[in-house]
Amino acid sequence: MNLIQSEDVILSFLTLTLLEIILGIDNIIFISILADKLPKEIQKKARLIGLFLAMFFRIILLFGISIIVHMEKPLFVILNHGITGRDIILFGGGVFLIFKTIKEIIEKIKGHSDSPVEIDSKKKLNLLSAVSQIIMIDIVFSFDSILTAVGLVNDVRIMIAAVIVAVIIMMWASGPISKFVNDNPSIKMLALNFLVLIGILLILEALHIEFSKNYLYFAMFFSVANELMIMLSRKNARIVRRKHHPMHGEQK
Repeated sequence: MNLIQSEDVILSFLTLTLLEIILGIDNIIFISILADKLPKEIQKKARLIGLFLAMFFRIILLFGISIIVHMEKPLFVILNHGITGRDIILFGGGVFLIFKTIKEIIEKIKGHSDSPVEIDSKKKLNLLSAVSQIIMIDIVFSFDSILTAVGLVNDVRIMIAAVIVAVIIMMWASGPISKFVNDNPSIKMLALNFLVLIGILLILEALHIEFSKNYLYFAMFFSVANELMIMLSRKNARIVRRKHHPMHGEQK
């Protein structure tokens, strides 16, 4: 019996850890894009602080599960629709995420990434400003994460252990992910569009309009996989050109 229980605990822990990592991908992308606006020397610090705060808020919410349950109760009614505290947080977070992301997309379309304006904006955005924005979005994503955890596992200790391990893994992976996203404009644009869709989903969830995130994750995975194949194809094409036209390749 103890063996069966221990196997159930391990399975629950591994499943929840994996889910926390998957649900944390959008958090990593937002933090990575925001940290890229900071001076190079503090970008890593901002990412680690952001992920640490994500872990902190998740653990606090786990200890306050009763608060989350209370936030599911309607505070007031609009057009026969009960509005809860959770609805307000998700709606506000969705609007904030869409606003920030669309603003970033417009900057990229206008070509500010290589202009002096972009460099000046990096100087203006300090660590405190970045962390305050990260905190805001961490709180929103934490609700989504913890509600999933509560629905899957009953033991708070397993939830906390899974959250800690998941965040440690995300801290380790955040550097390479951030570099990859920010070094590849097409991938970064995909990531920004992904965040807009996440913002829309948060608003839909606040309005109690059901839409599975699985469709979004699948579409994003398919789009990234397609973009990676295009990038690999271009890289191989350049290698072939250099082999056949070495002088031409050197001139380029």
